[in-house]
Amino acid sequence: MTKLSNTTRDKLKAVSTATLCTALFKRGLRNQMIQAVLPLDANKPTMVGEAFTLRYIPAREDLNPITVFQDRSHPQRRGVEDCPPGAVFVIDSRKDARAASAGGILVTRLMQRGVAGIVTDGGFRDAAEIAKLAIPSFHQRPSAPTNLTLHQAVETNVPIGCGDAPVWPGDVIVGDSDGVVVIPAHMADDIAAEAVEMTAFEDFVIEKVGEGRSILGLYPPTDEKSKTDFAVWRKQHNR
Repeated sequence: MTKLSNTTRDKLKAVSTATLCTALFKRGLRNQMIQAVLPLDANKPTMVGEAFTLRYIPAREDLNPITVFQDRSHPQRRGVEDCPPGAVFVIDSRKDARAASAGGILVTRLMQRGVAGIVTDGGFRDAAEIAKLAIPSFHQRPSAPTNLTLHQAVETNVPIGCGDAPVWPGDVIVGDSDGVVVIPAHMADDIAAEAVEMTAFEDFVIEKVGEGRSILGLYPPTDEKSKTDFAVWRKQHNR
């Protein structure tokens, strides 16, 4: 598994998921944004970490009574204790928020263990409480106040689908106010470097458009003057 470096982690914290999606699209990856998932608190810092996954399936009632939670090896409970510090806990909840993927107690435990964030394509119970915690959390919508029905946790740290995006253990997860994107682990360094470059240019463009300049010839920079102006701007702003 490719290990996420601190340098790449810092670069990813400074760019947007929109920019990352463009960099991925240039490489032919079109389905890396987790669909219909938003942050409980859009003001939290950008979430970055390697994926540690949990997979749910439709519950079979005779195999999923309330007593399953007494088992210390229960995949949901085990996952909360095994997710590495600095990782992002990513849950395949079948895009179904009728039953909670987790609640305030489990998310608090993840936070206390140093986990970088949590994402589910279902929902959380205790959503208002989770929103106040110092851990980025993303879900589809609040769930009914139970996690005992409909879903059955079956395994951790396996390839999953989350909001129609493929997620392999170790993939790099980035979440901001727009949502969550999945970067294949082996691409993370290159994608981060390109996104930093793209962000510098986009900041330059926004400044010039704000001054009244037309986007024609500027975005994209088909005019030589735009390229020259950007080079000067980068030097002035140490970008």
